[in-house]
Amino acid sequence: MELPLDFATLRLIWWGLLGVLLIGFALTDGFDLGVGALLPFVARNDAERRMVINTVGATWEGNQVWFILGGGAIFAAWPFVYAVSFSGFYLAMFLVLSALILRPVAFKYRSKRPDPKWRSFWDWCLFIGGFVPALVFGVAVGNVLIGAPFRLDTDLRSFYEGHLLGLFTPFALLSGLLSVAMLVLHGAAWISVKGELGPVVDRARRFGTIAGVLSLVLFALGGLYVAFGGLGFSVVGAIDGHGVSNPLRTEVVASPGAWLDNYGRYPWMLVAPVLGFLGAALATIGLWKRSAALGFGGSSMSAVGIISTVGLSMFPFILPSSVDPQSSLTVFNASSSHLTLFIMLVCTIIFLPLILIYTAWVYRVLWGRASTGELKTNPDLY
Repeated sequence: MELPLDFATLRLIWWGLLGVLLIGFALTDGFDLGVGALLPFVARNDAERRMVINTVGATWEGNQVWFILGGGAIFAAWPFVYAVSFSGFYLAMFLVLSALILRPVAFKYRSKRPDPKWRSFWDWCLFIGGFVPALVFGVAVGNVLIGAPFRLDTDLRSFYEGHLLGLFTPFALLSGLLSVAMLVLHGAAWISVKGELGPVVDRARRFGTIAGVLSLVLFALGGLYVAFGGLGFSVVGAIDGHGVSNPLRTEVVASPGAWLDNYGRYPWMLVAPVLGFLGAALATIGLWKRSAALGFGGSSMSAVGIISTVGLSMFPFILPSSVDPQSSLTVFNASSSHLTLFIMLVCTIIFLPLILIYTAWVYRVLWGRASTGELKTNPDLY
């Protein structure tokens, strides 16, 4: 059966859609993580902490759909990538999931008892549920840029040769700290949009300003490390966008500094790092100048730019191998079949707009600032 879109085009479309889903996760559930990481520091008493929790209380569950969609897209569009990453990074994934499981439990159980120690315990669980995933997600991205320690045998079975502590290299930790700073900035900007004007929002703006400066510094340091730290991989010869999904048929070599080569080939890609720096700068200025719109718009722009920088720099790679470059997984050698990608695209065209419309409607209906006074009159609040 001849499909209306060729194999190479479908692979490119799904690479772009994966980026959209990851950015959607960072823009929505990202500020939830940032708010959780800020909770013990911006709120000084129970009423303030409840108010901060309720800035995300109405939407945090729905925001996680982007995380599920991202994982599902990797599983269906690039099964090789799913198999290698989810098995090789199993302990890191378990750490993230454990932290994420703490978050809904903390939301639901925190207000069940008035005991201050009980509530303080769950507040710190919310902190862990925000800080740990933000850190580990960034560490994972750092390891993807370095290359994961896996190899494929002639039967395409994967063998992972790393361990959990081996993931926390200096560059990976730098990436993790950048992820934390980016999401704390986003969370602080969200509190400035949704929180009751007063001391809590003022504290959030101060922490957000610090996070914005750190985002700029860490993003710049990461770029310098990529340029001069010997990171990068290259495909030898022409890339066959219509080829079979067999990573071992693609010749790949380690090529220090190659992650910057795409910017020479496609200058338009420079938009991504520019957005990363410009967005963080605008968010920092917006928080400092008490402009909630500029702060949140800038933090959103920064997240889009930083995540896009990683994807565009690595293209066409998705998961390179540090121990056997020949086993590296790319957009074109590790995808599902032509028919699978097409059927998934049809489903996405139908259902993704519905998700976007529903999400926009929910935010519109539930818009407005959370307040401490409302805690006494609304029994539905956390």
